[in-house]
Amino acid sequence: MKLIRAYCQGKSFYGAISENQVYPLDKGLKKYGPIPLKDLQLLPLVVPTKIICIGLNYNAHAKELGMEIPEEPMLFLKPPSSVIGTGENIMYPKMSKNVHYEGELAVVIGKQGKNISVEDAPKHIFGFTCANDVTARDLQQKDSQFTRAKGFDTFCPVGPWIETEFKEMDDLLIQTKVNGELKQEGRTSDMIINPYELLSYISQIMTLMPGDVILTGTPPGVGELVPGDEVHVEIEGLGTLINKVVQEE
Repeated sequence: MKLIRAYCQGKSFYGAISENQVYPLDKGLKKYGPIPLKDLQLLPLVVPTKIICIGLNYNAHAKELGMEIPEEPMLFLKPPSSVIGTGENIMYPKMSKNVHYEGELAVVIGKQGKNISVEDAPKHIFGFTCANDVTARDLQQKDSQFTRAKGFDTFCPVGPWIETEFKEMDDLLIQTKVNGELKQEGRTSDMIINPYELLSYISQIMTLMPGDVILTGTPPGVGELVPGDEVHVEIEGLGTLINKVVQEE
């Protein structure tokens, strides 16, 4: 099932998409469905308490950077205020001169959990979607940690929808295109640590809450964005996340 989050009749709600029609899952709004997708105000898919990101989780990406594979997952956080949806603009901040795209597979948590086993990890997943871990690379290289470089508003596009019935993540094609030109390409089979193992590992450190998002790392080919660019992150079976880049005023 493909789910979006939208606004209708003064309420935000999740709805299932079928042939450009949205069927509200909220009982109080079902009487208004189906609603044409074009008539809805779309909202960012998630309202997370936290966004947990993984660095260097593709063998080919570590190789292109000339870096050793970490012995344990390399974790960092993005703030909830960085989340936007498909079709919204990535703001190029005045503070940076070198902003990069990083297309990634995202895991959306559906059930609260702590100390989750790898075997039980699927029970805690609401679904999967595409994400872009937008990064101010010059600030990342300047700072000793990633908060500023990864944390600007709009630096975590997520979408276009949450796929709730797609459980095979072992070997999906993931691509990032900028202005129609292929920039990144990889397969999830190249991940060093798979999504279920990552979920389990993270849950040993912090309680995962419904709506939280795990970004599972980026394949090789990261590169620069400039104002005016349109970036597409496409994952096999999960759709295409589309965002334009505009200069912060």
